[in-house]
Parts: sequence; C-alpha cells; structure tokens
Amino acid sequence: MKTNTYQHFFTGRPTPEIAQDLLGRTLTYQGPNGKVGGLIVETEAYLGEDDSASHAYGGRRTRYTESLYGNPGDIYIYQIRSHYCFDVVVQKAGEPQGILIRGIEPTINVQQMIKNRGVQGVNISNGPGKLMQALGIQSRQMDGQSMSDALLSIDITSKTKPQNIATSLRIGINPAGANYQAPLRFYVAQNPYVSKMLKRDADEENHGWEM
Repeated sequence: MKTNTYQHFFTGRPTPEIAQDLLGRTLTYQGPNGKVGGLIVETEAYLGEDDSASHAYGGRRTRYTESLYGNPGDIYIYQIRSHYCFDVVVQKAGEPQGILIRGIEPTINVQQMIKNRGVQGVNISNGPGKLMQALGIQSRQMDGQSMSDALLSIDITSKTKPQNIATSLRIGINPAGANYQAPLRFYVAQNPYVSKMLKRDADEENHGWEM
C-alpha cells in the first residue's frame, strides 16, 4: 500500500507541479548515527528525453542512468566530480523524468548534520552536494531503490507551507542547451538555506514559511 501511495504521488501530474509540491516536505535519512533530515526548500525539474539538461536527453540510456527509467518514487543518485546528488524519479516507468533536491533546511538531528559537513550555518545544506554530505550519504548504494522502503525517504503525508514559491532558471546547466531558459527551478522565497540566497534577501525570522 505504501508503494502504491508513493507511486501515485510522483506521477499523474506535470513534473514541475510535483517539484513545487515537494517544497516544505521533510526529507529524512536513517543513517548509521541516527535519523537526520530537514524541510525541502529548493527543487529542479528535469523533463526527460526532450530536455537538453536531462541525463536522458535524446534517449540516452546507460547502466549508470538506468534507475532514472524506474518507477515513480525511486531514488536516482549520481555523482558530479566528488559530489553526490539525489533525484526523485517521477512519471510512469520508462519515462525518465526526475526532480533534483537542491536544498534542505535542517530540522532533524542538526548537530549530526553539522558534524557530517564540518560546517555550521546555511552552508550545511544549501546545495545538492552539500545536503547529501550533511545527510551522510557519500555513495550510490541506494540508487534505484524505492523510497517507500529505503533508508532515504520523503514524507508525503504532511508539509510546511511556503509563504511564496519563487521560480528561476536551473543552476549549472549548459547555457547552449535548447532548454536553458526553461524556468524549472523552484524554491521557498527568502529561505536562507536556498542555494545562492543572499543574506540581505533572506527571511531570518520565519525562513519564508507560513506561520
């Protein structure tokens, strides 16, 4: 039943809509030093074979990216240089669309996350590689697993509501790509844990959440 619930949540509507709905939901990892996690504050949508920024662009399908073609709610972990990043697979199996989790606001076992990262403040988790390090995930071991029964999961039963959701171009993609101008990055406006958020623009009191 839990698997069916997850699959229903991550399919049946446009990927950008799911990416926005993930904002304010809690991402957790049951690690060797206990559960850690936080509120999702930033996501990016990747739209599959027709999206020039997607790992599946043009129908590319390799052993490395195979999990991107899996069931909705599956985990796709990939590595960029020394950094690990985490996508949620969305849409029906065989349709390689995904949502990159770009930033979280730590709320669970924050001291362990600080220890994992070796830093304090917003730099704990204000970027996709940083948040994976903060969680303590530095391998592709969970790649291809369903979040319905994995140690890494997103609580889809409740959420903290953003006051406003902001939209922009995705970060770090090829500016020569056909889809470079697509506004497929979504984030909690004024949340200090959003990547590249300037301190002067951050809501230091409520972090952009409805109170």
